[in-house]
Amino acid sequence: MSDSHRSETVLTSRSVEEFFAGALCDALKDQRTQASAHTVDYVVNVLTVFSRSDRLYEQTEAGVGLKPLAMLYADAVYSNDPANRAESLRRLGDVALFISGLFSHSLNRKVVDVDYYVAMGGSAYSELSSAGASQRTTGIPGNVFAELAQKFSRFVDALAEISKDASFNNDSDLLRTYELWMRTGSQRAADVLRRAGIMPDRQTCTSMRH
Repeated sequence: MSDSHRSETVLTSRSVEEFFAGALCDALKDQRTQASAHTVDYVVNVLTVFSRSDRLYEQTEAGVGLKPLAMLYADAVYSNDPANRAESLRRLGDVALFISGLFSHSLNRKVVDVDYYVAMGGSAYSELSSAGASQRTTGIPGNVFAELAQKFSRFVDALAEISKDASFNNDSDLLRTYELWMRTGSQRAADVLRRAGIMPDRQTCTSMRH
């Protein structure tokens, strides 16, 4: 990877993080929800990481896609390794939060609805908060997971507000458009991103605003 490409990637990730940090703080205020700085930072990191489709989707038996939450839970339940168990629970909670918050409307067309995601995600974070080894295996303090479990639905509401303001139309189009623009510099993709509140500019390594 060239130095120029590496710098662009770093700056792009930073601008995405700044976008979500500002948007989440505004949404939490609107929802009258208080949360610790560590928990807010954790949620911002989840949003930033999963804004890249290659971090959200994974290889499954059916191909690249999202592993069902029930399978992630089974991975945790049947794991004899505390670290693997914690990571499976964390992945479950993070995916459930991301999808149920930013793309809840897409769940209306699926067999399971947003309540299922909220229940599964909240339970996963709750188990992590009560597991004595969770901080050693994930590096995240248990009180962060405890707050996420307790306020899961409030965070979902806050993320739904971000989704509405940013005009996220479905669970994949915006992510795919972002990846297309990053790879090809497509002007059409850039126009779609701008309408969603994302301001791509290769000369300034992409800036994003809410």
